[in-house]
Amino acid sequence: MLSSPLRLATRSSAPFRPGSAGLINRYKSRNYATEAKIPINIVEVGPRDGLQNEKGVIPVDVKVELIEKLALAGCNNIEAGSFVSPKWVPQMAGTGEIISRMHRLPNVHYAVLVPNQKGLDGLISVLNTYNSSPESESAPSPSDEISIFTAATDAFTRANLNTSIAESLAKMAPMARAALDKGLRVRGYVSVAIACPYTGQVDYKKVREVSKELLEMGCYEVSLGDTVGRGTPSQVAEMLEEVKKDIPVGRLAGHFHDTFGTAVANVFTALEHGVRTIDSSVGGLGGCPYSPGATGNVPTEDVLYALQGSKYQVTGTEYGKGSVDLDKITEIGWWISEKLGKESVSRAGRALRAKKIREAEMAQDGEVRAKL
Repeated sequence: MLSSPLRLATRSSAPFRPGSAGLINRYKSRNYATEAKIPINIVEVGPRDGLQNEKGVIPVDVKVELIEKLALAGCNNIEAGSFVSPKWVPQMAGTGEIISRMHRLPNVHYAVLVPNQKGLDGLISVLNTYNSSPESESAPSPSDEISIFTAATDAFTRANLNTSIAESLAKMAPMARAALDKGLRVRGYVSVAIACPYTGQVDYKKVREVSKELLEMGCYEVSLGDTVGRGTPSQVAEMLEEVKKDIPVGRLAGHFHDTFGTAVANVFTALEHGVRTIDSSVGGLGGCPYSPGATGNVPTEDVLYALQGSKYQVTGTEYGKGSVDLDKITEIGWWISEKLGKESVSRAGRALRAKKIREAEMAQDGEVRAKL
């Protein structure tokens, strides 16, 4: 935060005069490049939340390559898939094979979403196979984290899980306990934290109550989702103020969809309220199969670009030089979008790629002219 003009005048030997060049220059010289940055964590949800709403069949090899590329771009938290019935979410078929086959990097969390005990049993079966194999001596575990989820309205929970909120929480509590006993981290999701496609505006007190129950059953963090992408910055602020009455803000994450183009603004609102983890999806992939009309998650490229030069610094692994590499993420966004037969919807991704293509054309043109 900038110091007040009064404090600046006090620190300087020159008297303060409104509009003085000295004061203006002092403001201009103050920038975040020389200050300690606030670390921000990105949870890359493209391989799960991003792909689950695609209509075509996505080969296992493509999913494996996507996850590997994201890890090599510096992502240290990747949601790799979900153990759900392929009947209901066919794009998540083969998650066990995917997390077993992919090359896994140290210091990267590969989370999987589990909707019920059967899903957790599926993951544990994969982990048991890994633990009894020679691979366990040389390669990181296929997964060290599960995601569990409910919603802030009964209507959405019934559409998603065929239960009420209370019933979903009752089923998740023993799952969380079993996962923790296995040494797994547990992360919680609360869908429709702003608006519900079936009932409209959400009661933020319910968001607070549900989030508190998830933390009490052992979740290290709760991600609050604007699942339909209808939220505005003022609504996000109001929701967070209510939830923070019971929950330390450091244990909250923001999960924003971009249906109305407000996702990046909502990210900054969440950050200003103390949230330090943001879910995003490479290429803006996504949409919720149980939320009619909802578009993709906030693109990872857009978040990374918007945070440049700010007081925040995205953390990452050595492969992203301690952050998440924007250029690599942009290329991945276009690569996976083309694999899906479409263009990246990331605004930053589109602009950066157009710039790169134009620079290549100009360089080629220059080489041609030099030979003439």
